[in-house]
Amino acid sequence: MPNKPQPLHPMVLDRVRTLRRKSTPPEQILWSVLRGRRLCGLKFRRQESIGQYIVDFCCRDLKLIVELDGMSHDEKTADDKKRDEWLRKEGYQVFRVTNWDVNEDLEAVARGICREAGVSYDG
Repeated sequence: MPNKPQPLHPMVLDRVRTLRRKSTPPEQILWSVLRGRRLCGLKFRRQESIGQYIVDFCCRDLKLIVELDGMSHDEKTADDKKRDEWLRKEGYQVFRVTNWDVNEDLEAVARGICREAGVSYDG
């Protein structure tokens, strides 16, 4: 049975909605590839709450998280490592890509996500 998300606290729900409304251009580009099972039939949700964290994109069926790192992540490597460790302990795979990757080679990003999911890229 897939890992169902729990109902969100109203403050968390507000934060998720704000993040969805104010997504960055690279997030919008990647979401255009992931939404509606467009990539290899995988169902992704964006700005998904998992524990105390909100992840960029999540395929709950496979417990696969895709995190998009912008320039602000350059100073957050210790925080990202702690977060990734917690998510991995919860059984999630974390696949990180940069804004540059999305902007410069979206197809390579899509292939990488499929590879992490263990499915063939259907380009």
